[in-house]
Amino acid sequence: MILIKEFDFDAAHNLIHYHGKCERLHGHTYRLVVKLEGTPDEEDMVYDFTRLKDLVKEEILDEFDHHYINDFIPQPTAENIAVYIWNRLEPLVKTPNAHLAEIEVWETATSGIVYNGK
Repeated sequence: MILIKEFDFDAAHNLIHYHGKCERLHGHTYRLVVKLEGTPDEEDMVYDFTRLKDLVKEEILDEFDHHYINDFIPQPTAENIAVYIWNRLEPLVKTPNAHLAEIEVWETATSGIVYNGK
């Protein structure tokens, strides 16, 4: 089974190693999709939605939302943001019955990246 939880956050960045309009300071309303794969536990849940919401808020959203991403990711492409978030979340969400399967980072409604740790 795959559990899915979505989040939104607003943040600014600029791509310093890119030549085009995105090298200038700008912002997005990002969408983060977190997917955990596993089997139901003794409570018949892959993972508690509330627990996941609180964990992502504390570990990711509080750092990203309404911040300048370049302060902690030097070249904050969607790809690099996805890897950064994966590395933060992967050890925190692992349980005996579930693990992080995939995350999606969307910069716009039509442009995003999917990352599964590989």
